[in-house]
Amino acid sequence: MVDVGKWPIFTLLSPQEIASIRKACVFGTSANEALYVTDNDEVFVFGLNYSNCLGTGDNQSTLVPKKLEALCGKKIKSLSYGSGPHVLLSTEDGVVYAWGHNGYSQLGNGTTNQGIAPIQVCTNLLIKQVIEVACGSHHSMALAADGEVFAWGYNNCGQVGSGSTANQPTPRKVTNCLHIKRVVGIACGQTSSMAVLDNGEVYGWGYNGNGQLGLGNNGNQLTPVRVAALHSVCVNQIVCGYAHTLALTDEGLLYAWGANTYGQLGTGNKNNLLSPAHIMVEKERVVEIAACHSAHMSAAKTQGGHVYMWGQCRGQSVTLPHLTHFSCTDDVFACFATPAVTWRLLSVEHEDFLTVAESLKKEFDSPETADLKFRIDGKYIHVHKAVLKIRCEHFRSMFQSYWNEDMKEVIEIDQFSYPVYRAFLQYLYTDTVDLPPEDAIGLLDLATSYCENRLKKLCQHIIKRGITVENAFSLFSAAVRYDAEGKPIFLTRLLNRQIYGKEQRAGQCVCSFQGSHRPRIPCEPVASTPARGGHSAPRLPSCVAALMEKSGQSHRCGN
Repeated sequence: MVDVGKWPIFTLLSPQEIASIRKACVFGTSANEALYVTDNDEVFVFGLNYSNCLGTGDNQSTLVPKKLEALCGKKIKSLSYGSGPHVLLSTEDGVVYAWGHNGYSQLGNGTTNQGIAPIQVCTNLLIKQVIEVACGSHHSMALAADGEVFAWGYNNCGQVGSGSTANQPTPRKVTNCLHIKRVVGIACGQTSSMAVLDNGEVYGWGYNGNGQLGLGNNGNQLTPVRVAALHSVCVNQIVCGYAHTLALTDEGLLYAWGANTYGQLGTGNKNNLLSPAHIMVEKERVVEIAACHSAHMSAAKTQGGHVYMWGQCRGQSVTLPHLTHFSCTDDVFACFATPAVTWRLLSVEHEDFLTVAESLKKEFDSPETADLKFRIDGKYIHVHKAVLKIRCEHFRSMFQSYWNEDMKEVIEIDQFSYPVYRAFLQYLYTDTVDLPPEDAIGLLDLATSYCENRLKKLCQHIIKRGITVENAFSLFSAAVRYDAEGKPIFLTRLLNRQIYGKEQRAGQCVCSFQGSHRPRIPCEPVASTPARGGHSAPRLPSCVAALMEKSGQSHRCGN
């Protein structure tokens, strides 16, 4: 299953947003833009928005996803992108939309004006059912259900297939050798175009300086030309890299040709090939191949589920197919492509399957499956004895036959507050803690009592990250209220280190206010003094009192 979280840009989204994604694409010269479709068919974009490629109607970048109302409910089927970048997509109804960079009329609207929002591509396509789209650097192609191919945009090398090098402002049917033939697949390199026919023939046109058309020469072609070297095989999939091409036959054989500067042909060397060469000869049957015009790398998946990669892999040239631990070719591009774009529109199918960790998290405080309840401050927390015994030595000892607690269905807890004890039990199920610093002090005390060293470190981390001038006194008071042994001294040292940049030594603080004329303030050892009712109240160390004075807070000491 594809995990969109492997693409760095998707780390900006919350777990809930990630869970809603059903289709996605990462694009742009630095993989800084993304589009995704949710389970209710809403379309969102976010990222840099270079050349208005997000289609939001403005040129503003955004880290927060914005909804593309014009595409919501359209059921996107195929999507591709150029280097400008420009974006091209087709819906299940066969309608084509485009937006973004348009300096070479690659949006197909007859102009060179930037497309700031998705606009339907109409010329010659209104009566066509488009089933696939493809983009080169600055040209576009569309494949209709009847097998006809249309191309438009930048045409300096003949990549539009019109017979000339004049830019094509609107979609034009690619004819010549493709006339009355049925195309079933299309692909674009940076400035080249490829097509696969229903009979397995392959045709190429456009730039051929590196041999990426596979014709045995390096001359550009202004109209489609058949790749004669593949006449004895039946090709059913073709993909293009920046300047190289891969073809997969119906028998699972893989052929490669074109540029090989980074080893992207997988031949074991870096020599360009003007004609197709059979690679991965000794490997098992190949069932999928992957490449995209933004990168100089290749990937393939075999019948046994093995995924290989080669070419420019995070700056390293890999000249032979390298076996990875990935489960799909998409992961190769997420983790090793430069930039980390997607080579196709991702399809994300969320399974109902839950991992062990997810199942444990789901069952925390579940009355339906629990066999034990803790009662704290009149509230109940439902847990499972087996989980507690596995996760915590304290409970492993408690639930012994000679302990009274082992026979109880409800255990009363009065040493700790409800939020603190709930957070502790939840930690045993999830390995995470989500508490404010004030309650983290109480959880730190619990962790000390129960000898949970990892939990102690988590609590200390929460306190360190959460301590501020404004909450210093409340944190210190909480430490005393919880009667947490050693915690007031820990906080005093932390306050000095975090706020003043100095360390307390031997019960004394050597802090001073940075940039002020106030002399250094020695901090008295932390202690508690009796207050009314026999309770102890905090006697503030000087640094805490000074902190409060600095922040304008008032306090009452117990002495």
